[in-house]
Amino acid sequence: MEMELLKERIRRDGKVKPGNVLKVDQFLNHQMDTDLFMEIGREFKRRFSDVEVNKILTIEASGIGIACVAAQSFHVPVVFAKKTQTKNIAGDVYTTRVESFTHGRIYDVIVSKEYLGPGDKVLLIDDFLANGKALEGLIDLVKEAGAELVGAGIVIEKGFQIGGDIIRKKGVRLESLAIVESMDAETGKIVFRDEIPQL
Repeated sequence: MEMELLKERIRRDGKVKPGNVLKVDQFLNHQMDTDLFMEIGREFKRRFSDVEVNKILTIEASGIGIACVAAQSFHVPVVFAKKTQTKNIAGDVYTTRVESFTHGRIYDVIVSKEYLGPGDKVLLIDDFLANGKALEGLIDLVKEAGAELVGAGIVIEKGFQIGGDIIRKKGVRLESLAIVESMDAETGKIVFRDEIPQL
């Protein structure tokens, strides 16, 4: 079941742009509605209450706010994959490459070995799932670290793009709070997956 509060907010404040772009920067990934984030965090906690989580992993930058607020419901730390090697990350790092749908470029992403490793039970959190590349990159980092991936929580999934199918076929438990099945830049109309009659 999709999260009604979130769907209402996407309908009210989301803007559909040409090229399958859904702008939700009024409340999700530029200006952030922390009260909404609290509800999102509680919903992720409810959905993953049956598994042990001791780390939340996200990717720089727009996943960080959501992951931090969600982590308060789990009472665990957040680790975020950094998009470029910085001079102040000392020691060994896990690294992978990620292609950004939004920015149309490839990033090296890294996590310090100090903060992710065997024994960690990791929940991935991110704002959007489109082509799945960011999530695949995070999955690679968890595998490289020898940690256990318990699932992935996504705020908005674009159901008409391939990312969700790719991640589910990998056997990853994926919980998306709102799945956009179609959207129209001319009319602004957004249809969510659970609104489509099942055959």
